[in-house]
Amino acid sequence: MSEAYEKSINITDNVSVEVKNKIVKVKGPHAELTRDFNHAMRVELKIDGNSILIRGDNSRKKIKALVGTIYSHINNMIKGSLGDFKVILKIVYAHFPINVKVEKNLIFIENFLGERRHRTAKIIGKSTKVEVVGDDVIVSGPNIEYVTQTAANITKATKIKNKDPRIFQDGIYKYKKLYNDNIIWELKI
Repeated sequence: MSEAYEKSINITDNVSVEVKNKIVKVKGPHAELTRDFNHAMRVELKIDGNSILIRGDNSRKKIKALVGTIYSHINNMIKGSLGDFKVILKIVYAHFPINVKVEKNLIFIENFLGERRHRTAKIIGKSTKVEVVGDDVIVSGPNIEYVTQTAANITKATKIKNKDPRIFQDGIYKYKKLYNDNIIWELKI
């Protein structure tokens, strides 16, 4: 029988964390985030003083991976309660200028490759904001998963099918990812 595997996350002073029936609520000065971890049956979550303890019932590979995933999710929730995550996308076109408009929870991409119908992408999450500044589309919000999924929806909406991708390179592509104006990832050119 292998021993239990555990990881702990320190809670910063201006963030409050509540764990009840594997539902984690993180409240900070910037946002309040909630996530349900009931799918992780062999993992126990509890608050131990000024830290969150994530404990798996053994140290097998699958349990270690699950504990590490939950650790990352909670860590990102704490970061999101303190500041915003941002993904910046570039509008790229060769001939037909692409128009991007934001209305409620949808993004409309017009005149893509000269098409008459607009293409749409869905904004995920209520706190996710999308703005168009020149040739950049800026997606921001406290939940990193909602922000990156919204950016992926925009890129997916401009996917070109049945044409040579070396010639038809129009689209909207991610080139920078930030947290509180600190670069996490940037496209190297």
